[in-house]
Amino acid sequence: MNKFQNQVMANSSNSSSAEQSSGKFQSGNVVLISASHMLHDIYSSFLAPLRPLLIEKFGITLALASIWDLIMRVPWFLNPFIGIIAERTAARYFIIVTPAITAIAMSLLGAAPSFVIICILLFTMGISSAVFHVPAPTMVKRLSGERTGRGMSFYMFGGELARTAGPLLITASVSYWGLEGTWRLIPLGLIASFILFLKLKDIKISDEIKNKKSGKGSELSSLKRYLPFFALLIGITLFRAIMKSGLSAFLPTFFYTERGESLWFANSALAVFQLAGAVGTILAGSISDKLGRKRTLLIISIMSPVMMFLFINSTGALSFVFLMLMGFFVFAPGPVLIALVQDRSKDFPVFMNSIYMTVSFVTSASAVFFAGVMGDWLGLEKTYLISSILALGAIPFVLSLKNK
Repeated sequence: MNKFQNQVMANSSNSSSAEQSSGKFQSGNVVLISASHMLHDIYSSFLAPLRPLLIEKFGITLALASIWDLIMRVPWFLNPFIGIIAERTAARYFIIVTPAITAIAMSLLGAAPSFVIICILLFTMGISSAVFHVPAPTMVKRLSGERTGRGMSFYMFGGELARTAGPLLITASVSYWGLEGTWRLIPLGLIASFILFLKLKDIKISDEIKNKKSGKGSELSSLKRYLPFFALLIGITLFRAIMKSGLSAFLPTFFYTERGESLWFANSALAVFQLAGAVGTILAGSISDKLGRKRTLLIISIMSPVMMFLFINSTGALSFVFLMLMGFFVFAPGPVLIALVQDRSKDFPVFMNSIYMTVSFVTSASAVFFAGVMGDWLGLEKTYLISSILALGAIPFVLSLKNK
């Protein structure tokens, strides 16, 4: 009887593995992970809108409050180690539990009794965020079959929508429950993790990876083999980083202080920019499945600085038109680059994605700092103009990519 049960279970497992590797795009599960990405990043975006209230609550300076951003991002330097651990464990559980952890940490910010507790909560959220974002793209690839680009577009679309929805949700919560009552948002994250457990507990990516690894060496040896490829990715992301990060961080300031627009106009511009970016992410991956990753990145790398130049030299409603087009092209590389990493890294996909996430984090964090320094020195308009010229530097790196 036990032998018969074991055989049935083995057949069921083989059937599940066959379905997962059949090349079919599992839209339901891809949408589920994309939705969990959106929910996770909604919670992780709570700090910015809560910062003024927390500064007032604890009576601290802006400089001291800026330390929170650094604490929140420090765990991302652990990405390669998280990738190694994920390769050797059931990585799907990283994706399942982290929305709940992030929801708890960020929902408690309003009720935190001290500056130190805020730091602990943000550091916890940073670890949770890193643990989620390292294996999630590999899970999406597993569920996308041969349409990796489309899967990454769904995944990135969820993250981009979160940047708009998060501030709205936490602002509404504070208005309704007060700053101390934001903990009431915790159940939504717990429910999300429970649903993910029910849906994803049988989708195994670690077993498949282990079966592939025989004879291919360690993660570090694979990284050494892929160093030229990652050098090209660093070039692409680095030359585009000031343009993207400068717009994301300082666009309302640009309209409000340098263009003399109203605060409503300035914030609306950011919302339009982010929404256009969400459209870019949902379309770019699928386009790259048809045109190829390299050709898609080349088009984006050419169009982005052109749209930036036109945006800077336009005013009023026309600037919104170019802003939307620019948002589309500025955010579009996201799913294409992640799909490119997954296409190349067959033996250790989770670890390789962790390296890419580290590269992306370091370049974006550095770019925000340099954009701020340049903005203080030259003004944001000249900073944006210079960033559009620098963005052209990504083109030679795209041309150096191999088609396969």
